[in-house]
Amino acid sequence: MKKKIVFFFGGQSPEHEVSVRSIKNVIEALDKTKFDYRLVGISKQGSWFLFKDDASFKNLSAIKDADMKTQPHVTLVYESEKCHLLQWKTGEKETIDGAFPLIHGVHGEDGCIQGIFKMMNIPYVGCNLLSSAVGMDKEMMKHILAQQEISCSPYMLITREWTPSFQQVSEKLGNPFFLKPANMGSSVGVHKVKSPEDYKTFLADAFLYDNKVLAEKFIQGREIECAVLGNEKPKASLPGEIRPSHEFYSYEAKYLDENGADLMIPAKLSPDMIDIIQNLAIQTYQAMNCEGLTRVDFFVTEKNEIFVNEINTIPGFTNISMYPKMWEASGIGYSQLITELINLSFQRDERDKALNKNFKELGN
Repeated sequence: MKKKIVFFFGGQSPEHEVSVRSIKNVIEALDKTKFDYRLVGISKQGSWFLFKDDASFKNLSAIKDADMKTQPHVTLVYESEKCHLLQWKTGEKETIDGAFPLIHGVHGEDGCIQGIFKMMNIPYVGCNLLSSAVGMDKEMMKHILAQQEISCSPYMLITREWTPSFQQVSEKLGNPFFLKPANMGSSVGVHKVKSPEDYKTFLADAFLYDNKVLAEKFIQGREIECAVLGNEKPKASLPGEIRPSHEFYSYEAKYLDENGADLMIPAKLSPDMIDIIQNLAIQTYQAMNCEGLTRVDFFVTEKNEIFVNEINTIPGFTNISMYPKMWEASGIGYSQLITELINLSFQRDERDKALNKNFKELGN
């Protein structure tokens, strides 16, 4: 009997449109002989809608409450030890077997929706609540990796209560340096700062997305990425390299400009360096307690120094996204990758259910 998987996409993040593009590719690649699916789109206003027909889904670019005339509101309910998808108006509900979140950024990648899935006792694809939250928060990520002696870009934390001057930041980190919101993805709110005027303007923009901002040292080096897949025994893909045609790999370069970057998959690295990158990606993955999937991004300098830039616990799945492309180069096709991710979620659920059973037996 086929498992019924609910795919969640959209959301209230600035990465909303990226999520919509990702989900279309994933559904096209999904093995329909193994899985049934339902589509739940979360609008920019936070409402949950069920997309019943493929036509309305295929023509979708963004979800707004005002446009959702025919899609019913839905929610998740837990009843009789099973999770159900409930339509508000009709009361119609159907049992579901798993969830696949493809909501990038806040409320989707930061542990919020993972917490809902956990409370509903439903298997879900990707990292758990804790690793999602600390993976999203770049300051917390740096603290954890520092404990494992994994090198990250040097930084300063800026808050609304404590804002150093341009001179203070440049004296510590050099000039130029980067500003980025602590909790955001897809390079939203990220800026390269070269002057006091830049600093004032770009800091104000970064604070539109978060209450804390990181100033990071500019590291001159190659931008290398590596995909990781698995639960207790993760594996790493062949690395890829991004060569931006813009000044850095901005949101525009990633998603709006077709010529925004050259993607080199696999990256032109020596066999030894490939091994080092793969091993470091797995070390980072395990240090962050990740499961399911994560993309780890690095800077590699001319002296072969390696710095973790950040991790992405729900990487993009668009037709130009690095995560599926790196696995394709490593021998795992798009459809097979989606199947493996879903299977990993069920494997983790069985492991956790066995643990819960032990707790109940100990309590009796």
